[in-house]
Amino acid sequence: MTPFVFLRLLGVVYLIAFLSLYPQVAHLIGEHGILPAADYLRYLRRTIGARAYYSAPTLLWLNAGGAFMKALCAAGAALSIAVTSGFTKPPLLAALWVLYLSLFTAGQVFLSYQWDVLLLESGFLAIFLPLWPGAVVWLFRWLLFRLMFLSGTAKLLSGDPAWRNLTALCFHYETQPLPNRLSWYMHQLPAWFQKLSTLFMFFVELAAPFLYFGPRPLRLWAAGATILLQTLIQLTGNYTFFNLLSMALCVFLPMRTSFDADGGIFTAGHAVVLVLAMLIAVVSTCRLWITFTGRTIPKPLSELLSALAPFPIVNNYGLFAVMTTERWEIIIEGSQDGVNWREYEFKYKPGDIHRAPCFVAPHQPRLDWQMWFAALSPYYNVWFVNFIVLLLQGSPSAQSFLRHSSLAGADPPKYIRALLYQYQFTDAKTKMATGAWWKRSLLGEYLPPLTLSQNIYGREDLPQENPVLSA
Repeated sequence: MTPFVFLRLLGVVYLIAFLSLYPQVAHLIGEHGILPAADYLRYLRRTIGARAYYSAPTLLWLNAGGAFMKALCAAGAALSIAVTSGFTKPPLLAALWVLYLSLFTAGQVFLSYQWDVLLLESGFLAIFLPLWPGAVVWLFRWLLFRLMFLSGTAKLLSGDPAWRNLTALCFHYETQPLPNRLSWYMHQLPAWFQKLSTLFMFFVELAAPFLYFGPRPLRLWAAGATILLQTLIQLTGNYTFFNLLSMALCVFLPMRTSFDADGGIFTAGHAVVLVLAMLIAVVSTCRLWITFTGRTIPKPLSELLSALAPFPIVNNYGLFAVMTTERWEIIIEGSQDGVNWREYEFKYKPGDIHRAPCFVAPHQPRLDWQMWFAALSPYYNVWFVNFIVLLLQGSPSAQSFLRHSSLAGADPPKYIRALLYQYQFTDAKTKMATGAWWKRSLLGEYLPPLTLSQNIYGREDLPQENPVLSA
C-alpha cells in the first residue's frame, strides 16, 4: 500500500511542476523567450557535433518552439493526473520522467534548482518501484538520507560562521529568495529562538537521517521530525514543490520491507532493480567520497559519473550552504528621455516596500528566483542582458513577468537601467506606523542606462541572438 500512496503523491508533485512551468516556459526558453532553447541546442550541435544529442537529452531536438514546450507541459500534466488517479505502470512513469527531463535539459539556468533534480531522481526510482517494491523502498530511504544529511553537512563544510554560531536563521527569513508574510513575522522573533530553531534543524538534518535505517519505532520518530521541519520551511518560504516531495519520501520510513521476490520467484524485473541498486550504490558512494574527502576517484569511476551526468539520477544536495546576511534587490527602471524614470514591478519578488511578501508556492516564478541570484553577481549574465533587450523591444515575453500596473499605458522604454538596493524587513513599530513591510537603501547602480543602438536583423518583433546595446 505504501508504494501506491507514494506514487499518487509523486503524481501530485509532477502535476504541480508541469502546471507551474506551463504559463512561463515559452517566455523563458521559447523562440521569443529570454534564453531560447533552440539557440542553446544549436550551439551544442555546432560545438560538440552528434554528441550533443546524448549530452542534452531532450525531446526539444524535435521542435524547440514555445507551443511544443507548452504541449509537453500539458502532456505531463495529463499523465500526472493519470498517476494520481492510480495508473502507475512503469511505462507511464517513464514517460513522465522523459517529459520533465526534456524540459529540465533545455531549461538551462531556469531549471537548475535542487528540487528539479530531486524530482528527476525520485521519478526515476519510481519507474522501478512496481517491479520490486521491497528493494526499491531501500533506495528511496537512501535518497532521503542523502538529501537530508548532505543538506546538513554542506552547511558545516562551507565554513560559514552564520551556521556554526547558530545565527543563520536571524538572517534567513529576510534574505531567502522569495519570502512570504510569515517570513516577516518569523524574523521578528528573538535571537535565542532563532538559535534554538537552527539547532533543531541541524538535529533533523544530521542525526535523524541515521534513524531512517533503524527499527520501525525509530523510523517513525525520524519521519515525524523530518516532516515537521519540512512543514515549517514550507510555511515560512516559497520553495515550490520541494518540501512536498521531501515529505512524500518520508512515507517509505514506516513501511515494513522484505527483499523476498514476489512468490519466491526471481524475475527479470528483479534483476533490473538489482542492477539499478548496484549502480546507485557505486555512483552515490563516489559522490560522497568526493564531497567529504575532496579527493579524486579512479578513472573508470570518473568516466561513469561523466557518462551519467546528462541524466540526474544520482545527485548531490545541500541548500543554502552559505547563508546570505544581506538582501540585495535589483530594481529595473525604464525611461523615454533618460531623465524621468519609472520602476518596473515584478509579480512576486520584493519591489514596492508597501507590498506584502506573497504566498506563491507551490508555483515557482523562475525569473523572480533568478533575479535573487543576479543581485549577488555582476549584471552581465546572458539571461539578464537578454531580458533587458526584450524589455527595450516591448516584448510580450518580458512583460509577462511584470505586474500590469507597472506597464499600464506605457510604450516600450527607450532607456533601461537597474539600481541595486539593500532591502530589510521593517520592525513591528515601523510597520504599524507606515504599513511598510520593507525598508530599503540605495547601494548604487547595477546596470548603467542602456538603449537599443542597432537592430542587426532589421526586425522589431523578435529578440536577437546578438543584440547591440549602448550606454
